[in-house]
Amino acid sequence: MKRKIICIDEEKCNGCGLCIPECHEGALQLIDGKARLISDLFCDGLGACIGYCPEGAISIQERDAEPYNERKVMEIIAQKGTNTILAHLEHLRDHNEQVYLRQAIDYINENNIKMNQEETQSTTKPIEQGYSMNTKLKKEQTSSSGCPGSMSRDFRNKSIAVAETISTVEEMKAINSPSELKQWPVQLHLLNPMASYFQGKDVVLTADCVAFAMGNFHSRFLKGNSLAIACPKLDANKESYIQKLTSMMTEARISSLKVIIMEVPCCGGLVQMAKIARDNSGRNMKIQVVVVSLQGEIIEEEEV
Repeated sequence: MKRKIICIDEEKCNGCGLCIPECHEGALQLIDGKARLISDLFCDGLGACIGYCPEGAISIQERDAEPYNERKVMEIIAQKGTNTILAHLEHLRDHNEQVYLRQAIDYINENNIKMNQEETQSTTKPIEQGYSMNTKLKKEQTSSSGCPGSMSRDFRNKSIAVAETISTVEEMKAINSPSELKQWPVQLHLLNPMASYFQGKDVVLTADCVAFAMGNFHSRFLKGNSLAIACPKLDANKESYIQKLTSMMTEARISSLKVIIMEVPCCGGLVQMAKIARDNSGRNMKIQVVVVSLQGEIIEEEEV
């Protein structure tokens, strides 16, 4: 499957080893005087090591790689002691990777690993109580996670304060409509198809012009769904799109897929990519297609 994973420029790497302790997952080792990625299985692709390389030798790339395996990572981390375990849990929490965080906690419980109860509860509070922690973008988090614009964020459980007593039309117009967006990023090139907000979820795949044409896109289509946007005419590397959609269907096991396109002919490519991904996945899932006019009206709905 294609996913984000670190890449080390051996010409820039001076073998200082500063990145090694920052990779609690055990994906990095110093071999022959160079930092090397020893296994795709151990690299979560979140880039915690990047900010600790003084030579700028580490970056994140998207390529074919084995799926990240949290249980195999925990087998390594458990041998390093509770401080390392806690650092790993915080790392998953701060990136809102709640599925992996739950798997890590299950591993701890199944293997009767003794932890500081107060610290563990603080770290796991977001999933134990069913909400995501609002992570502040500290300087060190920003530098170690690559571009802040592509950092994965999960807004699904963020409470939105909306006035419940609106008595007039004027009052309704005076407030901003709340956003129904529950994740970031949204551009298909930037998305991790294994992100927790795709696991078993209903997904909307839309041409990026649709939301500008439809005034009620958020309330009509986005509410309660995960989102991916793309332009089938202008975007490059459409094979990557097909691979990501296939991974959503086979690995993340999305529940449903709704493809929303404009009425212009070039938008049909998005439907074709979704159908190819379905064929590749081997799943007999229906794809709902919605066609929107240039003035934001729905002119066709069908299942393919």
